[in-house]
Amino acid sequence: MLRIHFTDVDLARTRLAPAPDPLFEIAASMHRLQSSRGRWAHAGWYRTARRDLREKGLERALRSVLLPLYPRAAYFPDFLTPSTGVDGLEAGLETLLATPARRVAEEITLFDRLIGAPEWAGRLAERGARQEFVGVLRAYYAVAVVPQQERIQARIEAERAVRGRGLLCGGVEGMLAGLGPMLRWRAPVLEVAYPRQTEDRDLHLNGRGLTLVPSYFNWGEPVAFADPGLPPVLWYSLLHEPPARPLRAEDPERSLANLLGRARALALRAVAGGATTGEIARAAGVSASAASRHATVLRDAGLITTARNGPAVLHTLTPTGASVLRAARTGAGEETAEAPR
Repeated sequence: MLRIHFTDVDLARTRLAPAPDPLFEIAASMHRLQSSRGRWAHAGWYRTARRDLREKGLERALRSVLLPLYPRAAYFPDFLTPSTGVDGLEAGLETLLATPARRVAEEITLFDRLIGAPEWAGRLAERGARQEFVGVLRAYYAVAVVPQQERIQARIEAERAVRGRGLLCGGVEGMLAGLGPMLRWRAPVLEVAYPRQTEDRDLHLNGRGLTLVPSYFNWGEPVAFADPGLPPVLWYSLLHEPPARPLRAEDPERSLANLLGRARALALRAVAGGATTGEIARAAGVSASAASRHATVLRDAGLITTARNGPAVLHTLTPTGASVLRAARTGAGEETAEAPR
């Protein structure tokens, strides 16, 4: 178990990342390639990514360069996922390239002692070798992660909507309390489930605050830096819904026209700003059970996504759902506000 200790200052400085961390998603996606855990949630991506990596000639680099550095194990080098990754791919890669050679060498040595590093890994202390490595990361990211960006961002935004409700209702402590089964808030400590083979440890934030980063590809236990001196970041898994039952030919929800009936159109509109099942029921003028059924149809059609927040669930639009709603509004002659620049 990892115990993260907060002070009042740390609570004030804790934030939820606004977007996925590209470098961590690279690492977590490679863990999904190495394990059947969570395969059901990423089955389509797994098949497509393996095919695309092979067709782009990246399979050898994946096996010989990437997977050996990102094993699905209790440790891989911290410098591979710098805290600046939450600011975007370029910011993260710039930090990776700027990592002091001594730190790279120390982390590779620790990695070799704990897990076993490939023979060539020590060369990453040289900037030239890291530049070549960054080129491989870029190529992998473009093929395996970029095609999933809309889906990933939609899930992250849904998660932020859920955590935002916790924040509004209970402050930062309310947000921390709803983070999921792998994290338990016992003020002033956040207890984080770690693999059984990992020793218990304590992380004292000491006024630095904590950056929480929801991850699309991570599965199971949250991840933090091994080095307590680095900026405190905690990557945690999004909760994935079980795959929907395939639609049958006789199912009425196969028709988009049925989805845009009055009740479901009102439900879709209510979800635009994030809505619980109860709020959908009130907006559509239906019972809670009917609202739940409408939400299921909209979710199965790929128009909304659902995230759990304790006993409640929050529904938000997917990119497809937002497009459908915009089209419906435009067709009805509604004015749309100009997006902020």
